[in-house]
Amino acid sequence: IHRLKIARGHLNKIIQMVEEDCYCIDVLHQSQAVQKALKETDSVMLENHLKTCASEAMGKGRTEEAVSEIMQVFKKMS
Repeated sequence: IHRLKIARGHLNKIIQMVEEDCYCIDVLHQSQAVQKALKETDSVMLENHLKTCASEAMGKGRTEEAVSEIMQVFKKMS
């Protein structure tokens, strides 16, 4: 939640900057900060999923399902 709130704060700043017609490069720097915050959030969420949900599914013999689900996430990232 904390990481998402950081990203939201950056996004709110971007909206404000665009509304105020700020310098494009400054807006792009804020946009990059949002993207970085979201990527870091994705990384934490994926790690947590692997440690909990995916490992539990594999322990119950649903390895193919768990691997397929994770691979779909990676395919969307490309």
